[in-house]
Amino acid sequence: MIQRWRAIERWIENDRSTSRISPYPMLPLRKLLTKRRELVRMNGSFGDWQAITIKFSGEVLPRARADAFKGAMFAAYPGDLVFSKIDARNGAVGLIPASIPKAVVTSEYPVFTPKADKLRADYLHYLLRAEHFQADLKRKASGTSGRKRVTPDGFLTLEVPVPALDEQDTLVTAYVDALARAAALEEEAEAIERAGWRVFEAALGVASPSPLPDRSVFVARFKEVERWSHDGILRAQTQKQESVIVGRGALTPLGQLAKVSYGIQKSPANRPGMHARPYLRVANVQRGVLDLREIKYINVPDADMPKLRLEVGDVLLCEGNSPDLVGRGAIWGGEIADCVHQNHVLRIRVDRNRLLPEYALAVINSSYGQAYFLSKAKRTTNLASINSKEVSGLLIPEIGVDRQQTLLIDLNARTQAAKAKRDEAAALRQSAWAVFEAALFVLGGKKQLN
Repeated sequence: MIQRWRAIERWIENDRSTSRISPYPMLPLRKLLTKRRELVRMNGSFGDWQAITIKFSGEVLPRARADAFKGAMFAAYPGDLVFSKIDARNGAVGLIPASIPKAVVTSEYPVFTPKADKLRADYLHYLLRAEHFQADLKRKASGTSGRKRVTPDGFLTLEVPVPALDEQDTLVTAYVDALARAAALEEEAEAIERAGWRVFEAALGVASPSPLPDRSVFVARFKEVERWSHDGILRAQTQKQESVIVGRGALTPLGQLAKVSYGIQKSPANRPGMHARPYLRVANVQRGVLDLREIKYINVPDADMPKLRLEVGDVLLCEGNSPDLVGRGAIWGGEIADCVHQNHVLRIRVDRNRLLPEYALAVINSSYGQAYFLSKAKRTTNLASINSKEVSGLLIPEIGVDRQQTLLIDLNARTQAAKAKRDEAAALRQSAWAVFEAALFVLGGKKQLN
């Protein structure tokens, strides 16, 4: 907690219509940073130096590059501030982490060292993410649209609040402690969710796939390359179907309990016209939930609607595209009238007398279901997909509908408990950041200036 307020300073926006008030002195960065311009000579390779990239989030990461850049290169060390001239306005400003002891950058990435008697590196790290700092940084970009840059001189004119070093430590410690509590809550959520799935899978007689040996694989046939997955091929070579089902009742192919069908394929002929219908794309089908914020339309004549219209309880499954999309699914709840689905989203319409949609999706999302899709997915370089035949071939532990409902109630209760922990963690993170910013800046009301 801050015990006293220092001299009031104002952070005036460029339009001079609002003022930001800080309890701390506002100083330009030129008084807080020293420019580092240490030339690094390269002989074609980086050696023990590491090229970097700066994300818009401010995270500084190693860059996968072996050959040195052309032109002059400069050193940056842990705690140094680095920004991208072209992307600083988008947030590409950060500190070199301790995990990169010797970073190297081009002249497009100015490097500055915080003055130890003015700024703590951790305080500066979080200050750079403050909304007010980001807004003023964006306004410093100049040049033609699309090629706007932030110059070193422009960057150094930015003013920031500068508490005493001990107060910087207090602010950072409070924020970091809150982040640690949030991380602990997220770990608890993971443990609750894992326990729920273990109980669900144990009730079905489903065993998680055993660990795979740590070795490379040899592929002799192009057919196997088309279905390439290191895990999938290795599992096939070492354990075949090892069937992760250890048995608790009948195992029935999903195709005998439900109808799996493709949706409508987009083409110039069915652009939205007089029979425009809302349709779901892969982007709308997330894992366990539907994202309906953006819905597109496609032309479907009235005569085709009976076979294409989604019904409440339909399980929607992503055919693929990228490996993480294969088998991602959610349940349609009738949120939009006369809605259809694209051909890259498979529809599973279950026989309700034998299979609940929620149970089918839970089996798909289990370690057993995910291992099945991983092994069956057809892969190319960085794409993966699964077809309706293979989805229909997923073996479902068939138990009575009442038993399915009982297992779902327990699984959902644990899932909701985990969600509550994650929501609490997210609220804690948001609150902690709001407190950090509020301690530095107070947004003043409109002020007329002469």
